Amino acid sequence: MKKLNLFSGKLLMCVCEVIVGILLLINPIGFTTSIIRTAGVILCIVGVLCAWRYFRTAPEAAQQEQGLAKGVCAILGGLFCIFRSGWFIVTFPVIAMVYGIIILVTGVVRLQWTVDMFRMKREKWYFAAAGTALSFVFAAIILTNPFGAVAFHTTFVAISLIVDAVADLVILVFIKSSIEKTNGN
Repeated sequence: MKKLNLFSGKLLMCVCEVIVGILLLINPIGFTTSIIRTAGVILCIVGVLCAWRYFRTAPEAAQQEQGLAKGVCAILGGLFCIFRSGWFIVTFPVIAMVYGIIILVTGVVRLQWTVDMFRMKREKWYFAAAGTALSFVFAAIILTNPFGAVAFHTTFVAISLIVDAVADLVILVFIKSSIEKTNGN
């Protein structure tokens, strides 16, 4: 059951990556702005709840939890996201660089999967190798940022997100079928 939940969670994550990639392709600025503003609204709600809980808690316990300070910080962060979402758009290349680092780390994890599959003589380990290679290539391109235009860079990030997620899906399917074969024998 635990393996099924892990597989389902990874599968859901891959599907979400594909959806985000497609939405970024359709309208990168609008999608990003919507996400930032939605995060701002959520932060404001969390902030109000923290502050409300602070005043509803006994003074001694409230002092230790620092709920008012956390609430005010969350509200201020939320308001910044709502009213200054353009700041995030301007800093998108930096955010993309962080994404490039995440893809690089994912590539290292995939390298482990690939070597494990190869060492255990699993069928079609080369699909995992291809996904690993793609991760390293996408990470290198994003991290070196050879593109001057943010719009093109955003499109590239969206495409790499989709391809990366599809590669993850393929690897997950092969890992699951490999595990099922091992357990079945």
